[in-house]
Amino acid sequence: MTAPHFSCSVLTTAYLPPVSYFFAIAHSDRVLIEQHEAYQKQSWRSRCRIFSAAGPEDLSIPVMKEERRSRPIRDIRIDYSEPWLQHHIRALEAAYNASAFYDYYADELVPILESKPAFLFDLNGKLLEKLLELLGLSTPVSLTESFVKDYEAVSSPAPAGHLFDGRSVIQPKYKGRSLLAEYGCEQAYYQVFVNREPGAGFIPDLSVIDLLSAEGPGAGAFLRI
Repeated sequence: MTAPHFSCSVLTTAYLPPVSYFFAIAHSDRVLIEQHEAYQKQSWRSRCRIFSAAGPEDLSIPVMKEERRSRPIRDIRIDYSEPWLQHHIRALEAAYNASAFYDYYADELVPILESKPAFLFDLNGKLLEKLLELLGLSTPVSLTESFVKDYEAVSSPAPAGHLFDGRSVIQPKYKGRSLLAEYGCEQAYYQVFVNREPGAGFIPDLSVIDLLSAEGPGAGAFLRI
């Protein structure tokens, strides 16, 4: 097991991101969140994956239809005319209310959801700030100043070979191994429905809510292995 060390990780904005997202942050000197890319649907930018009684379940945030094309991610507005917020809160509770720590973290995170920021980027940013606090991660996080397609072709923000560009790697459509698996750092932890169903297998790299609900204050140490 050899954990990575990145001088910088470049990540997309993400809604209740997967464990690998925070694994990258935990092993980086600093993090850049991409704010100049165009919006992309069916990505972690507007969805997360939890473990429900029926198995893995994606929770997706709808955005205003007229803003889906060619707009920077920073300018994408959330569509609150659809009842997604109530569905997400109920789905999270149904999935994790039997876990050891969910109630505590729900008290910290649900009010952010219920505050209804107009922009997806702002909602994700507020949740990220709180999640980093709950995980005890102090890695400096800032926003990109411009869009860079290929960081390996430029000298900034970090030398080639020391920067991790996770914008396309930490996404649901990525076909390769997860970042944790790539470095041999994938570990199983308690999952409510795995442990209830004989023969069910551990499901890795779900939303960090899955890890926090199971490991509580130990979740940060899990990421820093």
